[in-house]
Amino acid sequence: MKIELAKRDKKQAQFLQHAYEENKLAHSYLFVDANEKQALNTAYWLACLFNCTGEQKPDGTCQNCRQIISENNPDVLLVTPENKQSLGIDQVRILKEELAKSPVQSSTRFFIIDEAQKLTLAAANALLNLLEEPVAPVVTILITNNTDQILPTIRSRTQIVNFTDGKKPDNKTTLLLENGFSQDEIDELGNTSSLDQAIKYFYQEMLEHNSLALVSAHKLAELAKGKSEQNYLLVMLKQMAQKDLNSGNQQTGARMLKYLVEIDKMQYSNVSFRNLLDYLALQWKR
Repeated sequence: MKIELAKRDKKQAQFLQHAYEENKLAHSYLFVDANEKQALNTAYWLACLFNCTGEQKPDGTCQNCRQIISENNPDVLLVTPENKQSLGIDQVRILKEELAKSPVQSSTRFFIIDEAQKLTLAAANALLNLLEEPVAPVVTILITNNTDQILPTIRSRTQIVNFTDGKKPDNKTTLLLENGFSQDEIDELGNTSSLDQAIKYFYQEMLEHNSLALVSAHKLAELAKGKSEQNYLLVMLKQMAQKDLNSGNQQTGARMLKYLVEIDKMQYSNVSFRNLLDYLALQWKR
């Protein structure tokens, strides 16, 4: 992961710098930003500001800053889903164990949880104690693209810093963010026009009970080889089904959504994506 101190939200950085200078930093923050990478850079910028030994803080060049930016500082810990669907309780337990330790190089430790909207219920509940007024000197920063997916009990224990004021992501970006995509995953998708067209044809062929639907399923599986593309494909199919449901084709939309929910469950059983699409095409043809 590449951390760039220059790529931070300047408005929010000024707010945080003022809190630092006034010795009023909160013990826990919730950074809300459609661009989670920018919020993460700001979190690292704050850790550097607190630990920088240079004259112009943070200079990004002193030993402490370099260690933090390269993720080699023992007092700055980052927890991420690591390309998984969720953040589990084991990852939160690691932070709780670290909470019992004293800072190594600094007077305060920084715990950063990226894509916090992916916390499981068990992990979120385990996090609550950590977010209470901690005994150890720790600043915990949660980063999310959707505050509605964060438990109210967690939101109430953090100071919310909203990076999205005045920013209006396009409709597709908003849709993907609401369905759990990170900004990095959206960027990774790139131009989806070819995939969009193939998804549209596949959906239409299923509705027409066209035998080509199975062929299209195989072609789609070849097009959507990455996890982000596969998740995108399923989100788009759900959107088409929801559109049918809302436009009066309730039987069609409800039936399609039912099968797509089954596919969501099958994903956790390590069924290949091609087999998932085959299942959808064959179930619809019955």
